[in-house]
Amino acid sequence: MGDRHDHGRDAVLALQAAQILATAAQGAHVTPGQAAAAMIAGSRGATVPTHLERSLRRAIENARTPSLPAARTALLPSRGRTEEALAEFRRCRSRLAASPPDEAARRAVDDAAYTLCVMLGRTSVHDAVVAAERHLASPA
Repeated sequence: MGDRHDHGRDAVLALQAAQILATAAQGAHVTPGQAAAAMIAGSRGATVPTHLERSLRRAIENARTPSLPAARTALLPSRGRTEEALAEFRRCRSRLAASPPDEAARRAVDDAAYTLCVMLGRTSVHDAVVAAERHLASPA
């Protein structure tokens, strides 16, 4: 009976690890396979790319942080500031898409994403973008 319980727990942990790796890969703009290969190489002494390591740390932190209820921001930033931050995030993301190996572009995306998340009280970039779009679409 204990073995069955351990197997179930191991399956849940494997699923959580796969979700964290997929989230990290998405944040680093690589495939999950590329992220996994880099992590395996890192465990063998190779250097893990900084942007991937940063993305993995962020994904782990997000997995450890309990989700907040949907109405989590009591005070929203101004519409103008929200629009500026969202536009900056999109500009940075486009710049990175045009030149994936550009470390400065990758840092700019990370900074813009962080700003958007903090401004809107969200723990994921996707949630922050959705919240920004809702804020901008809502009646004044």
